[in-house]
Amino acid sequence: MTRPPDAIMLFAAGFGTRMGALTKDRPKPLIEVAGHPLIDHALDLARGVEPSRIVANLHYLPDQLAAHLEPQGVALSREEPEILETGGGLRAALPLLGPGPVFTLNTDAIWAGPNPLQLLRQTWDPERMDALLMCIPVAQAVGRTGQGDFTADTEGRIQRGPGLIYGGAQVLRTEELLDFPEKAFSLNLLWDRMRTRNRLFALSYPGRWCDVGHPGGIRLAEDLLADV
Repeated sequence: MTRPPDAIMLFAAGFGTRMGALTKDRPKPLIEVAGHPLIDHALDLARGVEPSRIVANLHYLPDQLAAHLEPQGVALSREEPEILETGGGLRAALPLLGPGPVFTLNTDAIWAGPNPLQLLRQTWDPERMDALLMCIPVAQAVGRTGQGDFTADTEGRIQRGPGLIYGGAQVLRTEELLDFPEKAFSLNLLWDRMRTRNRLFALSYPGRWCDVGHPGGIRLAEDLLADV
């Protein structure tokens, strides 16, 4: 029987190049939104599901993040000398995360509404799913343009297409990560495998969501939080 998710991976290794000068001397997860670093907003969500383990991957300016996260009990997966992307980074962190399905959470978004991790845990069905992605209807996404990443059928199975934006939170099984020969690779490769088996699902987020991927996203996110 597949175990319920009990560990969370926070993706915090990226360079944050779209942030320009803001990430010249600090990693993107330490940029503040509404008086708190982005990664602390993510940690609040993570703690809301009371996991046994929280892990973050580090690469760019890792010592700053380590000094911030270690006192908070977060285990660290350092990616050296090269960054490993989402798939390679998650695979490298598996010894810290443990067996079974895991949550993953990006650290560059703000959620206004229910805790997305709680909703994912309530909906996760390992009998039908290999991954469950929290997706945002385009009309509820702030600071993001385009038609979306996925389209869903009536049961929540998803294919590539317009309509839903991946919000950066998910539950997924990790066993197949060991099959990829590349050291650095995207989780998109794993999703595509799951999609061909009709085991890639989405849950539509009922609240609003803001991408803080560029400097203008900071103000948008703060305005969103002020409306909550």
